[in-house]
Amino acid sequence: MKQTMLALLIAFFSQLLIISNGISTSQFFLQQINSENKYLTKEEQWFNQTLDHFSPYDHRTFGQRYYEFLDHFRIPDGPIFLKICGESACSGIPNDYLSVLAKKFGAAVVSLEHRYYGKSTPFKSLTTGNLKYLSSKQALFDLAAFRNFYQESLNVKLNRSNIENPWFFFGTSYSGALSAWFRLKFPHLTCGSLASSAVVQAVYSFSEFDKQVGESAGPECKTTLQEITKLVEARLASNPKDVKSLFGADELRNDGDFLYFVADAAVTAFQYGSPDKLCIPLLEAKKSGADLVNAYATYVKDYYVKTFGVSVKTYDQENLKNTVVNGDTSDRLWWFQVCTEVAYFQVAPMNDSIRSSKVDTRYHLDLCRNVFGAGIYPDVDATNLYYGGTKIAGSKIVFTNGSQDPWRHASKQTSSPELPSYIISCHNCGHGTDMRGCPQSPLVPEGDAKNCSSPDAVRRVREKIVEHIDLWLSQCQVSGRSSM
Repeated sequence: MKQTMLALLIAFFSQLLIISNGISTSQFFLQQINSENKYLTKEEQWFNQTLDHFSPYDHRTFGQRYYEFLDHFRIPDGPIFLKICGESACSGIPNDYLSVLAKKFGAAVVSLEHRYYGKSTPFKSLTTGNLKYLSSKQALFDLAAFRNFYQESLNVKLNRSNIENPWFFFGTSYSGALSAWFRLKFPHLTCGSLASSAVVQAVYSFSEFDKQVGESAGPECKTTLQEITKLVEARLASNPKDVKSLFGADELRNDGDFLYFVADAAVTAFQYGSPDKLCIPLLEAKKSGADLVNAYATYVKDYYVKTFGVSVKTYDQENLKNTVVNGDTSDRLWWFQVCTEVAYFQVAPMNDSIRSSKVDTRYHLDLCRNVFGAGIYPDVDATNLYYGGTKIAGSKIVFTNGSQDPWRHASKQTSSPELPSYIISCHNCGHGTDMRGCPQSPLVPEGDAKNCSSPDAVRRVREKIVEHIDLWLSQCQVSGRSSM
């Protein structure tokens, strides 16, 4: 509490220093310590969250982690930007394009870790029974409860009451969907939302995903990837131990898990803005007559695993059964959400697929049953009925997608005045390009777009985002409420 108050005071006096000196001491200090830092802050704060928002009898709570960054906050009436953390541990507030927006609008930035992920776990064991409170619906109520808690605590620190700062919500991917859904379900608590690469449509058999990978790869690279899949399947049938060892995936005893791993490694190049790291060496190997499977295995081990940081055990169903709470539980948690709410089963299309046809709907359903038990399957119809899918009927939500991102086919890509939607088109524009720049991973400080093949395409969409935020915040301030 003392540190928070100190930060508020520093932010307040920084405003005075800006007037007299042009740049504040705190901003200069911030620039120094974060010049090579990927986070605006990693200082943990805690909030007591309700476990079950839908029960009038269950009053259990758990500790939920959050972060706040106040260096750009224009006291006392600046906006509050809430960055939603999604399906992984939340280690701080990333220094992405949101930091640029916070500086522009004089906003405080807060970020809430998703229930169950990271340190925000309600239970000591992640059994299927204990996961019953892990859902997007509970997560939305978490955000609403936290939003009101933070507003009230800010009012106390500023010695005032019944004052509402204008709020704006941000999210990317699943958290982008949460951002859109929050505005839909709680329009009185936010002026608007940015839904970046927001997967708002639950999809049972998501064949469009693989089709987009092929389009993003281009004809030559696509054909080469298809050839590699056939060669891998043939080796898997004749000598499974050797081919799995070649990819450094000996632990994947289930052949379906291995083929999913092989397919996902290619997806990452297009999803996160590094297509040339995959396609250039493969096409060179093709032209020189080199062993294509060896060339692809080298990419998988050197880039996907070593550089990108993916662990092979992520794909191991035996690992997904682990119910121990430790620092590596996100995979089990996300698969539970997949297997109960949204599916997004990335299946091979009937024709012209890149991934193996063995990665089909049956593979996914078997995984859900094997990992979580009988009776666990995704009710996508109920999810889309509740939120509207791509026919979401909210207002003041801006949707953005990268042209090369296979996830965009689960997002809203049609635009309207109340729900503007933009596609950022370029060779390496993927998942969350508007917030992350290029490549989308690893993090580019402040979401710098200079390495995008078309920085202007990113700039134009960002200008639209700023226009929408500016308009919707001003409408909030006129109404004197967080929303209208």
